[in-house]
Amino acid sequence: MKVTEHIQQAKSTLLSFEVLPPLKGKTITSIYDHLDPLMEFKPSWINVTYHRSETMFKKKADGSFEKVEVRKRPGTVGICAALMNHYQIDTVPHLICGGFTKRESEDALIDLNFLGIDNVLVLRGDAAKNEAGFEPEPNGHAHAIDLQKQVVNLNHGIYIDEDIRDGGKTNFCIGTAGYPEKHFEAPNLEIDLQFLKEKVDAGADYIMTQMFFDNQKFFAFEKACRDLGIQVPIIPGLKPITTKKQLTVLPRIFHVDIPTDLSNAILKCKTDAEVEAIGTEWLIQQSKELKSHGVPVLHYYTLGKPKVIRNVVKEVF
Repeated sequence: MKVTEHIQQAKSTLLSFEVLPPLKGKTITSIYDHLDPLMEFKPSWINVTYHRSETMFKKKADGSFEKVEVRKRPGTVGICAALMNHYQIDTVPHLICGGFTKRESEDALIDLNFLGIDNVLVLRGDAAKNEAGFEPEPNGHAHAIDLQKQVVNLNHGIYIDEDIRDGGKTNFCIGTAGYPEKHFEAPNLEIDLQFLKEKVDAGADYIMTQMFFDNQKFFAFEKACRDLGIQVPIIPGLKPITTKKQLTVLPRIFHVDIPTDLSNAILKCKTDAEVEAIGTEWLIQQSKELKSHGVPVLHYYTLGKPKVIRNVVKEVF
């Protein structure tokens, strides 16, 4: 079932989770162990992230170095299929520009369609670790909207090879990313919202937001979207803070602000257990307020903390 169909049929706020593929060498059991404590809450779907390859230089016997492309977290497509089979649940694979050619993206979409997956979250993805800024693959997409248009084309039966006739139409529900505190590369929020509207006008069916810790910023973002004529569902993405280190890591990596009340409370903590308790309570109150506001879905980035998310969801649903 499509994300939008879940939302249309819902009588109240839905629940969804997001997981990362395990590091290469680990098995699908690690994902099941991660999700098992959460499945009693009957999430509507599970997102599975996609990770680009990283460039590494390995020293050869003659002392020279060989450039090697390594994907540390492979398996998004396989994990989606396994979760669908194991839990009888819908999945939303992420689809990224970084590290993929247009043909590779088309092949991935065909595989997803074969598996009966109805949804994709289309993202540009991050720059490679050895790049100062995002660089697309040769014959790859530079922007999320370009990859999104490729998905829309497949939904209309249009393939890269123009000589393909009656190749079949896919039927993906397309999600796109939104940034309540603006994308860090955008010069201002107004221009960022214009880019977002372009993606919605080009066929995005719903918006999934970057994590945030101040609901007022989400409410302002939502209103700005509606004022601009964006009417698709907007799903808030949520994450707990569980260590003091995250006060600096999250703003640096994800370009989000930590509210003063939250940061002050965490700075007073002496142990990670105290931080986790503060972060859990903050997320509970944040979730309750968003649910009362009438958001269609509460989407939790589990990121290795299923027990914390479980404690939150128990209080909210």
